[in-house]
Amino acid sequence: TDDLRQMALIQHNDEKIRFQQQVDNAKAYVLPFIEEAFKLSPNLHILDIGCGDGGVMLPFLELGIKATGIELDQQKAGFAKQFLSDYITTGQAEIINLNIYEAEALEKYKEQFDLIILKDVIEHIFDQDKFIPYLKQFLKPGGRVYFGFPPWYMPHGGHQQVCQHKVLAALPYYHLLPVPLYRFILKSFGESEPVIKELLEIKSTGISIERFERLVLQNNYTIEAKKHYLINPIYKYKFGWEPKEQFGLIKQIPFIRNFFTTCVYYVIKK
Repeated sequence: TDDLRQMALIQHNDEKIRFQQQVDNAKAYVLPFIEEAFKLSPNLHILDIGCGDGGVMLPFLELGIKATGIELDQQKAGFAKQFLSDYITTGQAEIINLNIYEAEALEKYKEQFDLIILKDVIEHIFDQDKFIPYLKQFLKPGGRVYFGFPPWYMPHGGHQQVCQHKVLAALPYYHLLPVPLYRFILKSFGESEPVIKELLEIKSTGISIERFERLVLQNNYTIEAKKHYLINPIYKYKFGWEPKEQFGLIKQIPFIRNFFTTCVYYVIKK
């Protein structure tokens, strides 16, 4: 409906609302999930890759944990610095506008972190088969990585909710069409070139549950915890929908589960 679409788009245009949604979701769902596998304490140092506006970091900072956020988008990094300014002033937090692949990042942060967080990030990263093993270099021995992402084949796995045309923003699964047809539909409905470019990039980097687990195991990580959601917890703050874990039977069916799972959480161990 138009009301749901407007609610979804608010967070794209209002950084304060977006930040608060991230904070609420991290506090209620992300942090407790991580704690099921990994005891959080103030002596830890975490790295939030693709930290955006910094909302996921705040609940960890409130526990006294030291946190570094790395964000490639300069504007979002600027918002994070504003929202977390009190923690940055005391030295408990820092926000850096840098590409994680740059030599400078690895030189400064090699084996510095107990926990790395990637919330809604891995599905945007190219060369995931290189990136997942690369993360190990930033972890202390026994360090963990948290991933939260929407499987590519889920109804809006293409992030098409960013479309300006309300039909395209609401329409499920059409991101799975071949690239020429997908591009033709987006262009026919009047989407701008920057939006089309963004959506085609996501189409090239979207990741399935099976591919993610295969990459994790191939690179000698251990999966310590996982949770699959029929209804993504963030939808509670975007749409008012109560989160719901995926049904046991569907969760066990490879490939098919991707189409009906809107979000997955994982903690993996080095």
